[in-house]
Amino acid sequence: MEELRIGYNLVVKAVAYGSKILDLGCGDGELLLLLQKEKRVKGFGVEISEEGVSLCMEKGLYCYQADIDEGLSDYKNDSFDVVILSQTIQNTKVPDYVIKEVLRIGRQAIITFPNFGYYRNRFYLLFRGKMPVNKHLPYQWYDSPNIHLMTIDDMRNMADHIGFEIIEEKNFSVRNDSSSVVKTFMPNFFAQYGFFIIKRK
Repeated sequence: MEELRIGYNLVVKAVAYGSKILDLGCGDGELLLLLQKEKRVKGFGVEISEEGVSLCMEKGLYCYQADIDEGLSDYKNDSFDVVILSQTIQNTKVPDYVIKEVLRIGRQAIITFPNFGYYRNRFYLLFRGKMPVNKHLPYQWYDSPNIHLMTIDDMRNMADHIGFEIIEEKNFSVRNDSSSVVKTFMPNFFAQYGFFIIKRK
């Protein structure tokens, strides 16, 4: 199971030491493991694939199999300090519902996603007339797990629609050595990925 380690360093920096966290769409559990090692979090994961759950359990992580589109009714309000959606929200069928549930069970949420407004994606579509396929969007349109393509500005607009507060943005791009660099100037155009920390109003 191949996992993208996109923006993990930024997520780790944003999580307070000893937090209780839930990682939704946790994949093989590498982010959870990193958070446990570096921030001593009390971490839990939810993953839809059997393979991902098995890999998490092999690492000694608590993870159960579920489809987050069906809700998070197993969790009470404010069950977690932080809920993480790392490269996950664009794969959900009903992202607005998922975010509402995330903000019900978590005091804060960290959300990262590929920014379809990144200038190279725009130019690819403009000049080739096809959906972009590159290192950061590596799938063909017909086999992509990305159901909802979105931009950084779309997430900002969603805050008004759903009614959540954006605490911080760390929109970023990834260098060739896989390190993340935060883009503060026109991030909707120059950042490959969106990074938002949000909470209920």
